[in-house]
Amino acid sequence: MFNFIRQALVNSKGSSDNGPDNGERTRIAASVILLEAAHADHECTEDELVHVIETLCADFDLSVKHAEDLLELAHRERVQAVDLFEFTNQINNEFSREEKKAVLEAVWRIIHSDGQLEKHEDHFVRKLTHLLRLSHKEMIDAKLKAREQIQY
Repeated sequence: MFNFIRQALVNSKGSSDNGPDNGERTRIAASVILLEAAHADHECTEDELVHVIETLCADFDLSVKHAEDLLELAHRERVQAVDLFEFTNQINNEFSREEKKAVLEAVWRIIHSDGQLEKHEDHFVRKLTHLLRLSHKEMIDAKLKAREQIQY
């Protein structure tokens, strides 16, 4: 586990002086957002964590172990963060509009994994949509697509 975290803290040139490379910072930022979605209703269920791990494995082509390590790193970043801006800013700088919509879709899948939509979760997604510079229509499209994918 710590080898992966150590790798996350070493940039592509092998020097730890500059911290993680841009790709790793973006993966961490996306992981924090997914983790925040799981905690949006102040209760992170096992199903939500499973969806976060599955999303990290699928979207970043990671093994389950590496996804769990990334999630642990994201948890530490999330606890220390003041707000979501630093993470959404990283994603805005590195992801295409389609990739950002995929993040929003993943967030909806995590939120819908427990079969309920709490007002805190809805507020979180609306705020995230704004921070990712996506439209209301794109948010609704992502919500509907995620609902189709989730098996209740």
